[in-house]
Amino acid sequence: MAQQQLDVLSVGDVVIDAFIRLLPDQEKIEYGKDGQPDLSIPFGTKIPYDFAEIIPAVGNAGNASVAFAKLGLKSGLVSNIGNDDWGKDILKALDKAKVDSRFVHINPGQKSNYHYVLWYKDDRTILIKHEEYDYHWPRFRIIDIPKWIYFSSVSQHAMEYHDALSEWLDGHQPVKLAFQPGTFQIEAGVRRLRRIYIRTEVLAVNREEATTISGGRHDDIHDLFDRLHQLGPKIVVISDGHAGAYASDGTNRFKMPIYPDPKPPYDRTGAGDAFTSTFVAAIMRGADIEGSLLWAPVNSMSVVQKVGAQAGLLNVPEIEQYLRVAPKSYHPERLS
Repeated sequence: MAQQQLDVLSVGDVVIDAFIRLLPDQEKIEYGKDGQPDLSIPFGTKIPYDFAEIIPAVGNAGNASVAFAKLGLKSGLVSNIGNDDWGKDILKALDKAKVDSRFVHINPGQKSNYHYVLWYKDDRTILIKHEEYDYHWPRFRIIDIPKWIYFSSVSQHAMEYHDALSEWLDGHQPVKLAFQPGTFQIEAGVRRLRRIYIRTEVLAVNREEATTISGGRHDDIHDLFDRLHQLGPKIVVISDGHAGAYASDGTNRFKMPIYPDPKPPYDRTGAGDAFTSTFVAAIMRGADIEGSLLWAPVNSMSVVQKVGAQAGLLNVPEIEQYLRVAPKSYHPERLS
């Protein structure tokens, strides 16, 4: 791929997902003492499954990079892979999706990240293992500097990587940052990632994450917005499952319903990534938070109709077509 100045450079771990479609009559969901659902599988025996499918170049940042490219943005990825066949498959998938992979570092003698997705009905449990790479922020020429950085999940072994990114952002003030924190980044706490939150243009989290990060009240969306804005982000978007999503630019706040599913979801993997990356892509293309809220649920709806996080991603004309046929109830509602 010819080198070009990028609209957005996604940063985060990239993986291969091996989907294993479980049979509904072989497993079941049980609820433990904590009230949370557990996937129950018979132990010590052989269990048939429906089928398996291997999907390369996924993960929060990988999914976002492909969504951005699909939406007409010049998109690249900063990540790490091993020098194995899995790594080669990841690079091939990125190239096919028109994602610039020049900043994907190949680590000699190491494996690429490989996860197993136990897919039961329309949801899944993922077995994860992050390889311990030596994370280094890349050196950029002037032509390499993107307009946006989209930062998401990285390994717990990469905390110093956040400092390197913060230093680089401090020296490149025109570059805007979108932050979709992953599990380890949320566990690290806002004090450890204070510089990242201060620098963030768009922060995207779900309601539970918003509560954990901010220490606010789960049932009070305004309290969550107030606390998250105080950390530094100019725009905050909070997804809330079937209840829809909320967005705030510090002055205006809106609630947005989900886009109606044309049929029951097939696989929910990647719905959050599709929503967040599409919201950010709309902002990048000049939309306000109302316009971005119109776009994001459409791509999320489409993704859950296919296997994996990328097969259902839409381009701009396809999103616009869904908006033309959307029900009258599908619009942002201003919050008082």
